[in-house]
Amino acid sequence: MSNVFDGDSPTNLAEYSVSELSGSIKRTVETAFDQVRVRGEISGYRGPHSSGHAYFALKDDRARIDAVIWKGTFSRLKFRPEEGMEVIATGKVTTFPGSSKYQIVIETLEPAGAGALMALIEERKRKLGAEGLFDAARKKRLPFMPGVIGVVTSPTGAVIRDILHRISDRFPVHVLVWPVKVQGEGSGEEVANAIRGFNALEPSGAIPRPDVLIVARGGGSLEDLWSFNDEIVVRAAAESRIPLISAVGHETDWTLIDYAADIRAPTPTGAAEMAVPVKAELEAQAAALAARLQGCMNRQMDQRRQSVRALMRALPSLDQLLALPRRRFDEAATGLGRGLELNTINKRRGFERVGAHLRPDLLSGRIAERRQTLNERMTRAERMVERLIDRSKSRVDRAEAILASLPARLKTQTDRGRERLGNLSRHADTAIRHQLTRARAELSSQDRVLQSLSYKNVLKRGYAVIRDEDNRPVSQAAHLSAGMGIAIEFADGRVGAMTTEGGTPPASAKKRSTRPADPPKQGSLF
Repeated sequence: MSNVFDGDSPTNLAEYSVSELSGSIKRTVETAFDQVRVRGEISGYRGPHSSGHAYFALKDDRARIDAVIWKGTFSRLKFRPEEGMEVIATGKVTTFPGSSKYQIVIETLEPAGAGALMALIEERKRKLGAEGLFDAARKKRLPFMPGVIGVVTSPTGAVIRDILHRISDRFPVHVLVWPVKVQGEGSGEEVANAIRGFNALEPSGAIPRPDVLIVARGGGSLEDLWSFNDEIVVRAAAESRIPLISAVGHETDWTLIDYAADIRAPTPTGAAEMAVPVKAELEAQAAALAARLQGCMNRQMDQRRQSVRALMRALPSLDQLLALPRRRFDEAATGLGRGLELNTINKRRGFERVGAHLRPDLLSGRIAERRQTLNERMTRAERMVERLIDRSKSRVDRAEAILASLPARLKTQTDRGRERLGNLSRHADTAIRHQLTRARAELSSQDRVLQSLSYKNVLKRGYAVIRDEDNRPVSQAAHLSAGMGIAIEFADGRVGAMTTEGGTPPASAKKRSTRPADPPKQGSLF
């Protein structure tokens, strides 16, 4: 409600529009708080927006202020803000006229002291350690003599020169350098991509896959080494299938990649010393081992030679070994002739004793005995043949008698079969007649049922069946239209007709489809 006094304002206060008042407040706030440093805890941070800007709030135990980091400023930050982190933000305070709110536009952001960063590192260390990324069981042994070494570091610093110089002095091998940024925005992603890139190389590809990796950086403050505390770098180091040496900072500097690496070197130079052995020491060791091996071989040969000589002294000479066999051979050769003569005499005497028992009368007696034995056996054989012939004749006589009586027996069996066949034929005729009688009765009964159910009996009482042009029965007048040809079936035949007007479908028929129903199907009566 307002009062109007002849068009004059009741007060001398200046009149502003809402936009003018909001703009004036905005200029006043930005002038009074053009550059401020605010210490507080990050709240409501959900990462950068799809536009690239980051929106969150800074709070303490009594107040809260909205904050925004524009896309260009966010990409230049040394570290990413995280929920709950205590920070010191530098920027200017401004208002947002659209919602009558004020906020701070952050230009730089830094943790609130080293204690905050250490707390963040400890929290991240506990989180990654709980996932098992720092377990000793995941650590891999370094190869004793690698053929290719991959180095992830800055290509312009003194670190890479120290590593190359130390490797060249100790044991020159092929070194692959993956240049990356070791601090600043995006350095963590570059280091992680370099580790994964080395692991993605094929062992037999154009670029050889390294046998060991060295991630190196010189010393610096906690903020300078912050990239090696990024979660993406730690995970890449833990996932590496190639043994990895962490050489970040000086001996007193510790980062999270040191826990995930397979081994930590105190300095980049120390990492080079861990990666390769000293070639001169290996050569000296090989020469010492070769000398020891040669000395062992010489001593072994001397011992074997002395053993052979001792065995040779213990063995008899060749003449001593052959003396006894030679004497036995000479004695056997001397007694061989006498032995042959005695053997011949003994054989002759044995032959004479056998010949003395061979006389002609003895042979004739033996022949007569054998002839008599043969005659007796022939006589017994003739008698056995005669008995077998008599038995065969009796069997033949019995078989002839059986064959003579066979026709009579066959005739008797044939008469019996004919009589049995006649009886079976009469029984079959009777059964067939009974079966036909039952079938005729059943067919007559079913025919009577068919006739009682046939619609033609209804036609005989004066009714008719109307069929359309497709010879389908028409049950309703609504199914016919003017000028349609129909057939009228009576009891004695069919006549054709033409409709003069269409039928009016009932209300229930209008809702249904006008397509005539299919003709009813008559079921089987059997």
